[in-house]
Parts: sequence; structure tokens; C-alpha cells
Amino acid sequence: MAKRIVVALGGNALGKNLPEQMAAVKITAKAITDLIEAGHEVVIAHGNGPQVGMIQNAMAQLVRSEPENHVPFPLSVCVAMSQGYIGYDLQNALREEMLDRGIDRGVSTVLTQVEVDRDDPAFAHPTKPIGAFMTKEEADALIKERDYDVIEDAGRGYRRVVASPMPKSIIEIDTVLSLVSTNHIVIACGGGGIPVFKTGGHHLKGAAAVIDKDFAAAVLAKQLDADMLIILTAVPKVAIRFGKPDQKELTRMSVKEAEKYIADGEFAPGSMLPKIEASVDFVSSRQGRTALITQLERARDGIDGKEGTVIY
Repeated sequence: MAKRIVVALGGNALGKNLPEQMAAVKITAKAITDLIEAGHEVVIAHGNGPQVGMIQNAMAQLVRSEPENHVPFPLSVCVAMSQGYIGYDLQNALREEMLDRGIDRGVSTVLTQVEVDRDDPAFAHPTKPIGAFMTKEEADALIKERDYDVIEDAGRGYRRVVASPMPKSIIEIDTVLSLVSTNHIVIACGGGGIPVFKTGGHHLKGAAAVIDKDFAAAVLAKQLDADMLIILTAVPKVAIRFGKPDQKELTRMSVKEAEKYIADGEFAPGSMLPKIEASVDFVSSRQGRTALITQLERARDGIDGKEGTVIY
């Protein structure tokens, strides 16, 4: 049966820099078009961890080189910039792949704001990794020079971390719904969305944060009344006791089982944990919804229950 699906693309589907991204989106477009060709309605969300860090570093260098002509770019503006250039590459790759297969449908990137709570405790405890991986020496230099918060990221190196408040609602949801209803493929909530909070009147103010794309995708999927949330990552299945001799991959996992594994600390914060939590949030919101966590190239088979981990 055809489903309305929100697909959350991880960094491995987008590359770490512009040349890598241009190559990666061509592969990503093939996997997404497989879902479209199978008759599913597809809305795409994506991360921007490496890209937003790259943009902010470039802007900081520009300010340092010409301080009299430039002011620092807020992190929310850098998120908006990342939405634009990632969406540009992704929508062009999707359009080309669909036309190559005889599918004539529009693809649109929606610059998307996502409401957060200005009093979210996340602002006092930065946890969201952004930017490139660093050595400990590079990380120590950034802490000293720029007073950045830095963490060791799942054994892969050191990264800067920023606030990651929970998303409340998608500001442009009516626009996304209108495009979906007219048979468009929509790219929305790029980088988790531009984080904003409401101030006096009708003003929306950008927040110095990056929203986790998995949580934003779950909110987007709920507001679109989607049937399925697919979170694409670097591993084929979710595993418990990850990296240990008795590691066990999971094919199916109920919400109740997922909550127990979360309580037992089975999933790494900033890595698999938000994917599981976002899946649980979405699946719990309405009877009959499912989530799938798997690799990009396994997504189509995952919908048929042949690959990945299904949360139900």
C-alpha cells in the first residue's frame, strides 16, 4: 500500500563538504526515487551538522578579515543558509533522477522555521554536535580561542556542541501540506529547521541553536499525518550492546521494548538515542504508525520488512 512517508537523511547521505555533497546527493536521489516510484508520498528532512559548522566558521573568518564591514552571523541564519544550499543540490538531483525514470513531478525546498521554547533547558546544556571532527589538540585550541563547548563524539573524534532544544511545531506546515497535496516532493525542516521562538506580537526570533533533525522529522511527520517515519543512518539495523562481543541487531522493536532499552542506556546520546526517541514519539502518537531505522540503500526493502529495524 502507498504510504505518506517522512524520510530523515543523516550526514552520510549528504557528505561533509561541497564536492562530497554533490556526489552524495546523486546516490541519495536514487534511493528516494525508489520510494517515489513505488507509489509513496515522500517528504524529506535532513541534517546539517557538518555544513552549519562549516558555514559559521567561514562567516567568522570573514568577520575577522574585514571587521569594519561585517557583523557576526547568528547560528539561526547559518542554519537557514545550510537549508538553501543543501536543498538546492538535493532537489536538483531528485528532479534529474525522476525525469530519467519518466516521473514528471515538482520538487520544492521550503525554508522552514521550527518553534522552540525559549526557556528550554537545552540552552544551558549544549549537546548537539556540529562541524567537522577534530583532534583533541584542535578542540583544546577552539575552547581556548572561542570559548566553544566541545565533546568527544562516539569514538570518532571531537566536535563542537551547541544547544539543541526540542521542536514544538513547524511554522510553515500549511505550505508543506499544500505542496504535498499537489503531488510535489518536498524538502523541509533542513538541519532540523531554523529554530525560532515567539516574542511580542507576531515576531519570530531566531535562537542560537541547532535542532536535532530526527526530532524535527518526527514533529513534521505528526503534523503531516504521515504513516511512516524513516530515519536513515550509517548502520543497517539498530543494535543493543553495540560494539561488544555479544552485540545483537534488532529487526523489530515495540515502543515498550524501545523505552526499556533507553532506560537501560543501550543507545549512545547524540548518535542512536535521538533516533530511537524520535521514532517512539512518532509511533506513539497514533495507532498504526511505524518507524524504520536503516541505511539509505536499504530503505525500500525496509518498508517491506526485509531490512532495517522497525519500531511499532
